[in-house]
Amino acid sequence: MSEGTEENAPAGFERLPTGLGYTDSLQPSYRRIEGESASFGLLVQAQHSNTMGICHGGVLMTLADITAATGANLARGVTSGSPTVHLSIDYISSARPGQWIQADVEQVSIKRRFGFCSGGIYNSAGVVARFSGTFYFPDHKGMWKDGRRGDGVLQEKEKS
Repeated sequence: MSEGTEENAPAGFERLPTGLGYTDSLQPSYRRIEGESASFGLLVQAQHSNTMGICHGGVLMTLADITAATGANLARGVTSGSPTVHLSIDYISSARPGQWIQADVEQVSIKRRFGFCSGGIYNSAGVVARFSGTFYFPDHKGMWKDGRRGDGVLQEKEKS
């Protein structure tokens, strides 16, 4: 991959659906799930950029958050909402419009109620950012914005 050229999503990546709330701000974005391995990526476009013409730190932070949460959930073996307790990111270099950036899960540790995940965001020139996150695993199957839990049961407060 060369600096500043139109790069396509690598093989194995599928386009994320829309309707995922704030994650839609990354569109068009992509994911690749292979076993317990998670990667998310996007082709940096104008809407992902700040006034300096580089990928906005908020885009990188959001990409890190969804990647790390997915990695923790995959390692746990449960697909559910896992609130972010802590997320840190070190910005190392920039990404420019036209570049493919990819966030990869690199290390995961699962405890009873918490998952810990770290990884990196990369472009063709190397490391753009490093991240680590802590995620809470509720003692229920998750809550969804339509009022249902992960098992399809309507929440009590929504029934009335």
